[in-house]
Amino acid sequence: MSEQLTLVDAHMHLWDLKRIRYPWLTPPLPVGITGDVAPIARDYLLDDYLRDAAVGGVHAVKIVHIEAGANPADALAETRWLQQTADARGFPQAIVAHAELEKPGAPALLRQHAAHRNVRGIRQILNWHPDPAKTYTARNLLEEDAWHAGFAQLARHSLSFDLQIYPAQMPAAARLAARHPNTPLILNHTGMPLEKDAEGLAVWRSGMRLLAAQPNVAAKISGLAMLDWHWSGESLRPFVLETLEIFGAARTMLASNFPVDRLFGTFGRYFEVYGQILGGASAAERADLFAGTAERIYRI
Repeated sequence: MSEQLTLVDAHMHLWDLKRIRYPWLTPPLPVGITGDVAPIARDYLLDDYLRDAAVGGVHAVKIVHIEAGANPADALAETRWLQQTADARGFPQAIVAHAELEKPGAPALLRQHAAHRNVRGIRQILNWHPDPAKTYTARNLLEEDAWHAGFAQLARHSLSFDLQIYPAQMPAAARLAARHPNTPLILNHTGMPLEKDAEGLAVWRSGMRLLAAQPNVAAKISGLAMLDWHWSGESLRPFVLETLEIFGAARTMLASNFPVDRLFGTFGRYFEVYGQILGGASAAERADLFAGTAERIYRI
């Protein structure tokens, strides 16, 4: 990049494999939609992240740490470690913790997470697909009453929810948002447009509009390379611009998804391309996309 970019990174991960168990980073390594994760199956600490950003010409002034797929039994340990890191280093400014909302112990776990001053929300990956090779979960939790009961507890602790789903799940997620207008939902990874044929893109577009119709839903532009391993600026362009058109800059934020997206490109290359695609955006829109929206949504 020709000049340094200032960024509030709305979605990134750290992990210390000696401290916390991450099944998806532990041999035998599973192969999912992101392919071979062996290159990132090692410790990735704050200095590693800051180095990747700086080498890419990006000054990450604030970061939002999203739970990184730890063993559910280690969810609270991950939050404690991240809060200790934040207390010592100032980063991450926001923590999105993990909870299995359908479990009986969810209310107690939410209270424990919320007791940490940098915790802002919860993520539980909900991607369900009838194809076993594409699903993240054994069941579609968006259809289960026990999960909805757990979700209803978030507002008691002023917690947001990071929403990682596939496009076919968006209508149900929009209904969820409508039932809980006081709980912010943040759509992860540009809505994960997995199927890119005409039918699949139509499902993505209609679902994005349903979600955007709910004022408590925002969106992150990130993670597109996970579904487009040989991506280019032209392949990302329609998803970036349509997300911005649908949600508006005040409800859209850019994020690195590092180190996961490191499997498919460098920090600098992603943000160079985002900058090119968004070249027609106004200064106010760019300020929201690269920093302001994430600061407002995550209260940092």
